[in-house]
Amino acid sequence: MLSQEAQKQIDREVAKYPADQKQSAVMSALRIAQVEKGWLAPETIAAVADYLGMAPIAVYEVASFYNMYDLSPVGRFKLTVCTNLPCALSGGVHAADYLKHKLGIGFNETTPDGKFTLKEGECMGACGDAPAMLVNNHRLCGWMTPDQIDKLLAELE
Repeated sequence: MLSQEAQKQIDREVAKYPADQKQSAVMSALRIAQVEKGWLAPETIAAVADYLGMAPIAVYEVASFYNMYDLSPVGRFKLTVCTNLPCALSGGVHAADYLKHKLGIGFNETTPDGKFTLKEGECMGACGDAPAMLVNNHRLCGWMTPDQIDKLLAELE
């Protein structure tokens, strides 16, 4: 289920922990699997569990707790807008509304062409750059005004 390259990457993460605690790499293993597969299907979660010697339900509990893991397919670009209080007070809700209007979708929806999925996110630790937004869980964007959002969307097109 997991490619040899993914297994090598997971092995590098596992090596950071004592030999009898390889389950400590579960978050990294889920990230690696998600990057490879695009989302975490039940069989992908089961493969991670098997590879780490864990019960599938224990891996699912981790994957379902954190919003950076996708338990259903997402668009090519997942846009996660922070709407926690500091971002909300600095335009996060307006940025989210602008994206909803611009993309024609709501939170947890994907554009018909499969390009964008819009998510509501928790604090991203970038309150000073509010409103903040993540692209595909890896790229943090700050000061997301309508102009900045338009530039980002044009870049992603």
